[in-house]
Amino acid sequence: MIYLDTFTFPDDGREFDYCLGVKLKCYTSFYPFKVLSHHQFERIDFEPVTILYGGNGTGKSTALNVIAQKLRLQREAPFNDTCFFQDYVDMCTAELRENIPEGSRIITSDDVFNYMLDIRSLNEGIDRRRGDIMEEYMEAKFAKVQLHSMEDYEALSRTVKARSRTQSRYVREELGKNVRTYSNGESAFRYFTNKITENGLYLLDEPENSLSPALQQELVQFLSDSARFFGCQFVISTHSPFLLAMRGAKIYDLDEEVVTVKPWTQLANVRAYYDFFKAHEREFGRGPLEDD
Repeated sequence: MIYLDTFTFPDDGREFDYCLGVKLKCYTSFYPFKVLSHHQFERIDFEPVTILYGGNGTGKSTALNVIAQKLRLQREAPFNDTCFFQDYVDMCTAELRENIPEGSRIITSDDVFNYMLDIRSLNEGIDRRRGDIMEEYMEAKFAKVQLHSMEDYEALSRTVKARSRTQSRYVREELGKNVRTYSNGESAFRYFTNKITENGLYLLDEPENSLSPALQQELVQFLSDSARFFGCQFVISTHSPFLLAMRGAKIYDLDEEVVTVKPWTQLANVRAYYDFFKAHEREFGRGPLEDD
């Protein structure tokens, strides 16, 4: 599915005219001006899956944040919103093929990281409460309670419950299950599968962070199925060879002096992986070189 058809950024000439008319005063940067135009990155033509590839500082995240701001997509974590950001966004244009569905959003590494921190904080609170309930169980089990008031009745109920259950069952029933049932990577993966639903435009900023290679491949399958069968469109910034290899993805190489579209096998980062594993091919057991 394609909702966002094309997006254009201001060229170097328009940026120069804008900056010429602004007095910097205390400002030291025109960010996001002069980031994407440095590589003459002026237009994106989108597919169901479009990938922005490049090293740090090439503008991948900047492009995603600009697009998200222009389309007013949902977001959670704050971004580098300078005093020039909205002026830059106003100079951009977006052409839609379909209306952007409600629930469309940008998901950044900060969103995922904050989610994992929230789970960790919740777990720590549950762990502290577990100790209190274990002490409560021992007190209730051996308490001698006489009925004189409603408070005595509640204490008697706890005693009866404690004496009819093991300590572990009592704690489980009083506390509920600890949410720490997944690793950080698994939690990150579940964050994507919970936030990405049918029929939406999703901007993903380096989603491979915190994911093992196996989970990256699971994420690729999930994103591919979502784009193919469930009406989703994705714009992704990534270094991951697993995501870069997504079938049918259109890849913009921001590492080039002038941004170009490339197949994933011609990207410098992917070639570095290929050369490394090729050099160590004998160490992986039986392979083409061992048969010689």
